[in-house]
Amino acid sequence: MRERIEIPKGIYGITGDNFSKGRSNYYCVEEMIRGGIKIVQYRAKTKDTREKIKEAREIRELCRKNGVIFIVNDNVDIALLVDADGVHIGQEDMQPDDVRKLLGDNKIIGLSTHSKEQGMEAYKNPNVDYIGVGPIFPTTTKDTAPVGIEYLEYAVENLHLPFVAIGGIKAHNIDDIISKGAQRICLVSEIVGNNDISGFVEELQKKFK
Repeated sequence: MRERIEIPKGIYGITGDNFSKGRSNYYCVEEMIRGGIKIVQYRAKTKDTREKIKEAREIRELCRKNGVIFIVNDNVDIALLVDADGVHIGQEDMQPDDVRKLLGDNKIIGLSTHSKEQGMEAYKNPNVDYIGVGPIFPTTTKDTAPVGIEYLEYAVENLHLPFVAIGGIKAHNIDDIISKGAQRICLVSEIVGNNDISGFVEELQKKFK
């Protein structure tokens, strides 16, 4: 049976060009890496496909030079084109098994989950390397209704695969999420919208040591 690929603990970076105060996704990722992030997901909601491919290629090379895992959100075709380390899909995207057929065994597949049932299904699927658990709190980056702390606690106790807590997590509540057992956490707007991205990330990373 295929073994799951290990996902770095700490802050999981995601681009968000609509929250970055006009700064490029490349710049934001550069700053995330300076702050110590070891995994970055490329998500670009406001760009057309050609722009995404160009930007994804550039950020992929930046990540490769710095030993950072590079994940593409949703677009399996772009992940293949730029030789990303993996792809992150949602519940309405391709099935993980079909994505695996396209990517092969050595790439990472992440899957967003919003309930205990979805989480358990992902846990039982060897083609899923990690899951997103959330949104924990209300968030402006997704339309999905918040799932609250209960699902997070369930994931810690029952889903023995890497997961990323996501959704409405801010500097003021991240300690609560860590105290529940989350080892990988994502803050999108808090990071890309920060005036000092690298410094902010560096402080957040210290919470996991």
